[in-house]
Amino acid sequence: MFEVRRLQINYKTLEEFQKFREFGLEELSMKEDLEANIVENDSESPFYGIYDNDLLVARMSLYKIDGKYDRYFQPAQDYYELWKLEVLPDYRSKDYGTALVNHAKSFGAPIKTNSRCRADEFWLKMGFTPVKYNPMRDRGENPYVWLPENVELQD
Repeated sequence: MFEVRRLQINYKTLEEFQKFREFGLEELSMKEDLEANIVENDSESPFYGIYDNDLLVARMSLYKIDGKYDRYFQPAQDYYELWKLEVLPDYRSKDYGTALVNHAKSFGAPIKTNSRCRADEFWLKMGFTPVKYNPMRDRGENPYVWLPENVELQD
C-alpha cells in the first residue's frame, strides 16, 4: 500500500524534518537525532519515512539495540526500539503510522516503544502490550512491547 523508505542522513532530510517541527510536538522532534547522526557520519540511518509524491508525510526512528542491553525480552536478544513516530496532521487516520509500525515488525525482532502524546490506544491496536512498570528499568518511561513468536517478557 505505502512504500516505507530508509531515509538518508543528509541535509535534505534535515530540511524535510523542519516541516514536521512546524506541526509536531517538541517531544516528537527528530531533528536533533538526525543532526547527531550527520555529525557522527552514521551510514546506517535509523530513520524511515513515507512520501506522498515528494513530500515526507510520515516518519519514525527505529534503533537496533544490542542483546547485551536487553532488559525486556526472554530469551535476551537484539531488539528494536521504536523511538519516535509521527505523521503530518493532514495525513493522519490514513494508515501511514500503521504502515511504519508494520515495517518495523517485518524485521522479525521484538520491539519496544514508549507511548507518547496519549497514543496508548494506537499501540494496543498495533498488537503491542503495556509492560508492568519497573522504576529501575523504565526510568519514567511508559513502555509497550511487541513480541514475535517464541519471545516472552522477562519477569
